Amino acid sequence: MQCPFCQHPNNRVLESRSAEAGRSIRRRRECLDCKRRFTTYERIEYVSITVLKSNGDRESFDRSKVLRGMIRACEKTGVTSPQLETLVDEIEAELQQWARREIESQEIGTLVLKYLRQLSEVAYVRFASVYQKFQGIQDFVDALGQLSDDSRQSSDIQAKRLNVLMS
Repeated sequence: MQCPFCQHPNNRVLESRSAEAGRSIRRRRECLDCKRRFTTYERIEYVSITVLKSNGDRESFDRSKVLRGMIRACEKTGVTSPQLETLVDEIEAELQQWARREIESQEIGTLVLKYLRQLSEVAYVRFASVYQKFQGIQDFVDALGQLSDDSRQSSDIQAKRLNVLMS
């Protein structure tokens, strides 16, 4: 690591701490030649993800596009910006774990829906209406029916677990 002031190659680390919610390490350093101090950050270098669009185009994954879509879906639902940032971080981390480097845009949309469903049913339906290109009221009714069925199944499972615990 070269000193940014005198370009001397040797320095010492004075302090290290976690930064950016644990996604990087912040190090405070001192140049052994000019004695000036500076800060460096170590971050994980992610392999780039290519998104295969439905029209055949390819483009680099852009987390800000995912975040913008989620922000629009979550308007006036009480979901906070930090919650959305965390969700986008989780989505991006999950995509990084996939073995493939080319991912279809539909797969990303499905992943976003999975995370939004846990956060807000309203945001889920809003995002689904754009992502799945709803054509009319019946599409909304079908999506709401699926949410209702899944919610009912979840309630039944929780009731069964409670009964087992009470026995």
